Amino acid sequence: MKKLNILANDGIAASARMQLEKEGHRVFTEKVEQERLADFINENNIQVLVVRSATKVRKDLLDKVKPLGLIIRAGVGLDNIDTDYAAQKGITVQNTPGASSHSVAELVMAHLLGGVRFLHQSNREMPLRGDTDFKALKKAYSGGTEVKGKTLGIIGFGRIGRELAKMAIGLEMKVLAYDPFIDEAELRLIFFDGQSAGFRIKTVTKEEVLKNADFISLHVPAQKEPVIGPKEMEIMKPGAAIINAARGGVVDETALIKALDEGKLSFAALDVFADEPTPPVRLLMHPKLSLTPHTGASTREAQERIGKEIVNKIKDFAS
Repeated sequence: MKKLNILANDGIAASARMQLEKEGHRVFTEKVEQERLADFINENNIQVLVVRSATKVRKDLLDKVKPLGLIIRAGVGLDNIDTDYAAQKGITVQNTPGASSHSVAELVMAHLLGGVRFLHQSNREMPLRGDTDFKALKKAYSGGTEVKGKTLGIIGFGRIGRELAKMAIGLEMKVLAYDPFIDEAELRLIFFDGQSAGFRIKTVTKEEVLKNADFISLHVPAQKEPVIGPKEMEIMKPGAAIINAARGGVVDETALIKALDEGKLSFAALDVFADEPTPPVRLLMHPKLSLTPHTGASTREAQERIGKEIVNKIKDFAS
């Protein structure tokens, strides 16, 4: 087995680093700024580069890095890597598509449950006014809704979409799914004491999801154009909500603000932004937006699973 120099530029689980070092590899985990990245790779003979979404691996970088043979995206999306050009240069690109699915789905559900009970707004106001305007705040944030019996629309029915569907079913919600590449999917919910239940979900048209869903969650790769823009929001039910934990730009953020301001949407949640890492203030300060800083996969469990996948992929590359 070859001994490799590895740069995990956006971090790696400690257990994965220990395993790689145990096998004789040299692992760098210091954050190298983008403008210094090519020099660092060449000077330290880096053969494997592990990145998340922060580090960009574009044509200009790939033209400069001579020792690089493998790029691993610790996550799902590959839009920060010029995969086709890397292939032309003889560099293998891989990702860890299944490791973070459950964590992302849980974050979506957290945003959904928080949104229907105004938790994102209440958590802003209670520290400021809870001691003086308790009754007013109680009145303002009464009238929330239950998700039981409501319809969750899922656009993109891959691994994450299916994990989210299982959670919704567990909460006794209805599920409508759209995916142009999938006609139907088998889901199995594993409960305690060995109990389980199976479900078959047939996908429907995007328009059917938009018209009938009380809440819509997106799970699609980066797109050239928004998947949900003004026309799609017009089709949606009055008072519906949108949650985007997929990629920035798949929801038209300007149209989203307008729909929230006009009352077309009751709330929205964003874990990703078109202008990461500097989302505009109009999004950050909007009272009907629940926000997280791209943390969908950032659980200890997901990072451990991702780390294990990275170790296995490096083993294969080194053998």
